[in-house]
Amino acid sequence: MVKRIDRDVSRFRQIVRGRVKKDLKKYITRGEMIGKKGKDFVSIPISQIHIPRFRLGGKKMGGVGQGDGEVGTPIAQGDQPGTGSAGEAPGRHILEVDISLDELAAMLSEELELPNIEPRGKKNITSRKDKYTGISDTGPESLRHFKRTFKQALRRQVITQNYDLKNPVIVPIREDRRYRTWKTTTKPESNAVIIYMMDVSGSMGDEQKEIVRTESFWIDTWLHYQYDNLETRYIIHDAVAREVDQNTFFHTRESGGTIISSAYKLASSMIDAHFDPSEWNIYLFHFSDGDNWGEIDTDECIAILRDKLLPRANLFCYGQVESPYGSGQFIRELEDYLKEEEKLILSEIRDKDGIYASIKSFLGKGK
Repeated sequence: MVKRIDRDVSRFRQIVRGRVKKDLKKYITRGEMIGKKGKDFVSIPISQIHIPRFRLGGKKMGGVGQGDGEVGTPIAQGDQPGTGSAGEAPGRHILEVDISLDELAAMLSEELELPNIEPRGKKNITSRKDKYTGISDTGPESLRHFKRTFKQALRRQVITQNYDLKNPVIVPIREDRRYRTWKTTTKPESNAVIIYMMDVSGSMGDEQKEIVRTESFWIDTWLHYQYDNLETRYIIHDAVAREVDQNTFFHTRESGGTIISSAYKLASSMIDAHFDPSEWNIYLFHFSDGDNWGEIDTDECIAILRDKLLPRANLFCYGQVESPYGSGQFIRELEDYLKEEEKLILSEIRDKDGIYASIKSFLGKGK
């Protein structure tokens, strides 16, 4: 039987989920919740949800501490004079709730109508898992099922009329013992790696990096929801590329020119060294303002994409973040030369409001 409090908690969670889902687009475009991310949960501020709570009664009601007392005895801090004029609008009631990342990913899936990813067959590995499935009358003592053993002993004593209601002592014998049995199953597990690349040249400002940070959070959340084993790598580049950790990726301040091919070469060598395409689902995300050093390097980028990265990747997603200092030409070159490539997804992100549509275009094909 489901307890009433469990029903109330379940109903409250449904209300919270509905409120979060209703405002999900707003949360997607804001980066503040990312800073509140824990190991498995993220805190989200929700407005206009009231939680039942105990309140103090009126002054004339009985209770602990009754009596006249002595004049001048301090009881509690009195009301303090307020400032400002009276208002007529109700206040906003803000409640912070913890939402699991899996639940957040499920909401993202429903809101953006994202299909589940279908990993390529060669990239599946299997793991063995033992699951207790039944009861046996033989087995190791470490797996003895005490409740079933007790029930079997009780059943035997009742059948043989050795059970005494006045002295209900149950004494199991060897034939009463019952043990757990297990079954070994193989479970397919899909390995996946995300390689993030970001232009950190002088034309990429803090606003552009914040957009990349916010969008990457949602991409990470979705792919963790789809894969049991997900690894993430980070590459930053200006005129040269290097692999960095997550904190450096999102907070580094660089300047200088831009040679995009340096990042593509590093990503390709990383795949060669660590991520065999026959065992890994490979996702590459590159964010830039579209500035690149000359047509020669753009031609080299296109060659690397066509010959090395796209044949081995599930998806290559290029997000071009609008910047007042970037030319924005690179996405046009990709459209012209690689428009037939189904694995290449292009997205222009003009501001934070563009993150929503960009995520949908990147993840909407279920690859």
